[in-house]
Amino acid sequence: MPTPRFTPRQLTAFLAVADVRNFGKAGERLSLTPSAVSQLIAELESAVGFRLFDRTTRSVTLSPAGREFIPSARSVLKHFELAQSAADDIRNRAAGVVRIAAPMVIAGTILPDAIRAYAEQYPKVVIRIRDAAVDNLIDMVANADVDIAVGPDQYGDDSVTRISLFKSSWVLWCAPDHPLAKRKTVVWAQLRQHAVVAAGHDYERNVSLMHAGAAEGERIAPIDVVDNVSTALGMAAAGIALTLAPAYVGLLANKLGLVMRRIVDPEVVRHVCLYYSSTRAASPAAQGFLEHLVTWLEGKDTLGIPKRATKDAPSGS
Repeated sequence: MPTPRFTPRQLTAFLAVADVRNFGKAGERLSLTPSAVSQLIAELESAVGFRLFDRTTRSVTLSPAGREFIPSARSVLKHFELAQSAADDIRNRAAGVVRIAAPMVIAGTILPDAIRAYAEQYPKVVIRIRDAAVDNLIDMVANADVDIAVGPDQYGDDSVTRISLFKSSWVLWCAPDHPLAKRKTVVWAQLRQHAVVAAGHDYERNVSLMHAGAAEGERIAPIDVVDNVSTALGMAAAGIALTLAPAYVGLLANKLGLVMRRIVDPEVVRHVCLYYSSTRAASPAAQGFLEHLVTWLEGKDTLGIPKRATKDAPSGS
């Protein structure tokens, strides 16, 4: 594709002279001297290969070729202005596309509210949520499939940076008429007397490890392990079994009428983290939303989302 031989500055001078038909008045409009305007017009005429104006000592008029060139000149300048405006928006984090991955509960409950708050400030930024399995989050960031990921704490290599966003205790969720719903807190030993359904590998990583040294008869073994926490919550709501999940799933569980009870002795805590590439520079839009998300989540102490944890806090503390 050939490179244009003229510049936006030359086109601007041409249109100014075409509007006022006077080099001096055009110079006043552009904060240039008449000779500077004349020089720009001469350069443009040399670039396009034809005369733009017919000049006399008393008047400046458009040549036939100049009149034909005006619509194209205006169109080019308009596109330059749009490109400049787009560049300004991108630089100022006011436009762009941000891809963020998260597990189902976070993607469906926490992120939409954060995105809505961000859109009030930056309506041109498009945030696209990618539902993802917990185990895939770090790889999606490392492979540039997404700009940011949010999910349970995991450790990868140095190509992905991890920031702890908030922590949330693992709790019991059960139907209101379940026997354990009458208690303020529950100890782990009491769970062995009831049917438990677990969701995904989270139980294995964050809960069953607390009992790795216990005798087999003292361990809490779920009657079933389902893929999605929504399935486990639905089974709990139907009274089939109780389930264990972080407190922040209350954003879903409360809608099902489930009761939350703390599990103590010991209390198991999940850290939810934000992940981004350590090797690739984030786009201005992604960097802006990343900073917004960290700030927005601070102080969110409702529905099991306490104040943000410290950076790089260990899992299972």
